[in-house]
Amino acid sequence: MALETLPATAPRLARPAIGSATLSVVVALYLLFVTNGTFWAKAVTYLGLPSFGLILLCIGLSALFSALCIAVSVKYLTKPLFILLITSAATASWFMDRYGTIIDLDMIRNAAETTGSEAGHLMTAGFLIHMTVFALVPSLLIALVRIRHRPIAQKVLWNLAVILPCLAVFAAAALANVRTFAATTRQHRDLVATLNPVMPIASTVRYLNASGAEKNIVVQPLGTDAHVIAPAVSGKPRVAIIIAGETARADDFSLGGYSRLTNPELSRQDISYFSDTTSCGTATAVSLPCMFSVYTRGEYTHEKGLETENLIDVLTHAGIKAEWWDNNTGSKAIANRIAYTSFSDRNDPRFCIDHECRDDVLLDGLDAWLDGVKGDSVLVLHQIGSHGPSYFQRYPDAFRRFTPDCRTSELGNCSRDEIVNAYDNTVLYTDQVLSTIIDKLKSREDRMAGSMIYMSDHGESLGEHGLYLHGAPYFIAPSQQTHIPFVLWLGREAKARIEPSCVAAKTIEPQSHDNLFHTVLGMMNVATRVYDPALDVLSSCRAGAAS
Repeated sequence: MALETLPATAPRLARPAIGSATLSVVVALYLLFVTNGTFWAKAVTYLGLPSFGLILLCIGLSALFSALCIAVSVKYLTKPLFILLITSAATASWFMDRYGTIIDLDMIRNAAETTGSEAGHLMTAGFLIHMTVFALVPSLLIALVRIRHRPIAQKVLWNLAVILPCLAVFAAAALANVRTFAATTRQHRDLVATLNPVMPIASTVRYLNASGAEKNIVVQPLGTDAHVIAPAVSGKPRVAIIIAGETARADDFSLGGYSRLTNPELSRQDISYFSDTTSCGTATAVSLPCMFSVYTRGEYTHEKGLETENLIDVLTHAGIKAEWWDNNTGSKAIANRIAYTSFSDRNDPRFCIDHECRDDVLLDGLDAWLDGVKGDSVLVLHQIGSHGPSYFQRYPDAFRRFTPDCRTSELGNCSRDEIVNAYDNTVLYTDQVLSTIIDKLKSREDRMAGSMIYMSDHGESLGEHGLYLHGAPYFIAPSQQTHIPFVLWLGREAKARIEPSCVAAKTIEPQSHDNLFHTVLGMMNVATRVYDPALDVLSSCRAGAAS
């Protein structure tokens, strides 16, 4: 019987092979020179081109990155580690190169606390193309190749034989121009802060360490002695509405002198506008808890904010009903001990799309809330305001006054004028929202003594200095991210207690988030040891003793 002949199998394609040290150097140079556009742009600006310092910086960092990559080229871990490094670096480079973002601890915290819908606005077609070219393609190449690893003893000796000279080159390059490097990094701290992926990874590690420690924090009471000094003379309940604004910058408020009329409604109201006000931070995760804390910006830390009760707690200790309505990414633990409503969770189709709502959702139930007030009350409204990059989704079509406006979250597809137009429309809409709240309070002055205070959490960059959005480290943040609008409206009864000329003088003096805590306590006539009249913008303007 004839034997059956088996079909010949096709030869397997030989996978290209590369030594672990060689691959490490290739990855190191890719990370350093392909994903560090922002870093090298700053280096050229600060050191000059051509310059001896810039050449030494290239040599020194090439040696350092090579040494670090070779050090982690451990068998079975090399590919996943390098793919993770490349993906992380590609992600960071998109935001740094595109928006001028610096990935520090606060930016990592802000990203970790964002919502899916907010993050979705950043997942643009441009971002996906960038990640395909600069992360997916090189990652697939690394996955494809076969890495040659020496036996462990030889590998250790061989790697050390490369790592040690690399470190020596790095040290020699640094020492050869140490005065220039020291002066440059001291004067321009943003240079080192943009080194990718070293600083983003370091910031992530710091965030994870801090998050672990925060789980054991026990909130300490504050202002438990708080009490209302006396009821209003009229016997009406005092009602304050605090609007925590989002991403509104003072530069675009016509109340402060902006050439465009972005505040037509507020300009007709009898309000006080504090034109020189600065924020505690440049991102919501920092500014929001800071502005409601008892600490000044110089004293505040994220840990202190978590471990200490805040303004809302002090108000409740005084017997004042406090409530928080949120149309943003949450209260950042401020409202953990009071009634809380998230409108993005409700996702009302009249105002919301995919859990993002215009701020008129905050107005929808306000009449009913005001009509239900029985005693002294404070309501916090946390806006979505002017949050980018999807500015066009923050206002209805009726408020498209400044056109053409950018109608996409991919800001790179719009001119700067279109971006500014869209942003100014958000300010125009916030103006309408604030004025409507004032009108609702005014219409009830026969039943309550009302007041309204508005502060934005931080500002926004719209292309100045090559920056977009917000979140820059405070030490290098431009004024557009820290100069914020501050609006105060007082009803008849509250206004009768103050000297108008005194308040007018205060509006041109420097103010900040430090003032919110104490100003609200003063407005609600709350006495407590933690109240500081020096930080209450109205304290020195009150005529005689509080009623």
